[in-house]
Amino acid sequence: MMNEALNLTLYHYLFLALALFFIGLWGAIVVKNIIKMLICIEFMLTGINLNFIAFSRYADNTDANTFVLFYTAIGAIELAVALYIFYLMYKKNPTPDTEELNKRENK
Repeated sequence: MMNEALNLTLYHYLFLALALFFIGLWGAIVVKNIIKMLICIEFMLTGINLNFIAFSRYADNTDANTFVLFYTAIGAIELAVALYIFYLMYKKNPTPDTEELNKRENK
């Protein structure tokens, strides 16, 4: 009985990945803080990674696991570059709010 309740199919993983992706997309559009935007973009990357992992699990393909490893490394590099850009912007205008940055640049 317990094994039947924990039987996860490909659709469960795909639904979770879709939910993570859309939560990240919604957050990246709505949030005005740059750090929170980066976190939302990482949610989107996690959803995409979960798709690759789910398909490699159900297709018994080990090449997809390698691709996910490289994709995770690229996501970490993307986050490091984005944080450095944010650091340079913050030194010039000390506010993490994107609305405030737009107002200062339009003046």
